[in-house]
Amino acid sequence: MKQVLVDLRPWNKELAIAALESGADGVIADSAGPVRELGRILVIAPDGDLVPEQDIHEITIENTEDQERAMEAARTCRIIVHTPDWTIIPLENLVACGDNVIAVISSLKEAEQALTVLEKGVAGVLVRTDDPDLVRSVSRLVQSGTPGQKLSQLTITLVKPVGMGERVCVDTCSLMTDGEGMLVGNTSSGFFLVHAETLENPYVAPRPFRVNAGGVHAYLQVPGGKTAYLADLKAGDRVMIVHGDGSGREATVGRVKIERRPLFLVEAESEGQKVSVILQNAETIRLVRPDNTAVSVTSLKPGDIVLGRIETGGRHFGMAVDETIIEK
Repeated sequence: MKQVLVDLRPWNKELAIAALESGADGVIADSAGPVRELGRILVIAPDGDLVPEQDIHEITIENTEDQERAMEAARTCRIIVHTPDWTIIPLENLVACGDNVIAVISSLKEAEQALTVLEKGVAGVLVRTDDPDLVRSVSRLVQSGTPGQKLSQLTITLVKPVGMGERVCVDTCSLMTDGEGMLVGNTSSGFFLVHAETLENPYVAPRPFRVNAGGVHAYLQVPGGKTAYLADLKAGDRVMIVHGDGSGREATVGRVKIERRPLFLVEAESEGQKVSVILQNAETIRLVRPDNTAVSVTSLKPGDIVLGRIETGGRHFGMAVDETIIEK
């Protein structure tokens, strides 16, 4: 996820509070002391968690020599770049060098441009302003701007009971809406969009913070293009919430519930590729149709269409790798 830093030089208590309340990743200050009195956040300061010009370098680009110096630095360390006339070209050149560039911005428009330059965007922004509302706006922009997922239509080929086993409920610190859920699959090459428990039903009250995600063995997509085993999740971990339209956002895990329940095997295919997932055999467990409505796994039948994601390659410690891996 992109980082949001806030410049507190000179000290500005209102900006510091806005940074803390909006979920900014860190601040730059002349001293860590005043920040620590307000809350816990990464502080870049001579007495902070990171030290300026030691752990992170600030560079102002005013000419081609400055740009070349910044490009060289960006290859080996994290840099904060300020372009006084705010031209896009230096940022394009720097982003092309790697993922170490944080751009100084002073408006929401500048943040939008920096975060999308070369379609990839900078690694983060440093908000330099006297306006606490801008800090909040930029934080919202970054938190809602998680890259979208390219979802595929999956044609159901098989649904059958497979006995008892442990399944995982992922309870997040965020409320989900209809059409949202998490991408879960038996293998790293195919995922189903499992719907959150947002809907009314005769058996249990809605739990819009929860996704009953599937068997303990399954892969779940998490931020940064990675995956995690459902069994490994714990409070404080970050997961991806995905909508049927492909948009995504991050959420924090508040609790994980693993319980023994009857299970269903769901198999599907998309463009010749087979995918599968094991879910709890219950009416309240749902997948997502192409129109973003939910369909219960107990009513699925061959030929039904649901949403998911197809990937290639395998995974090693959750990271995509280009090697020969057979999963079935």
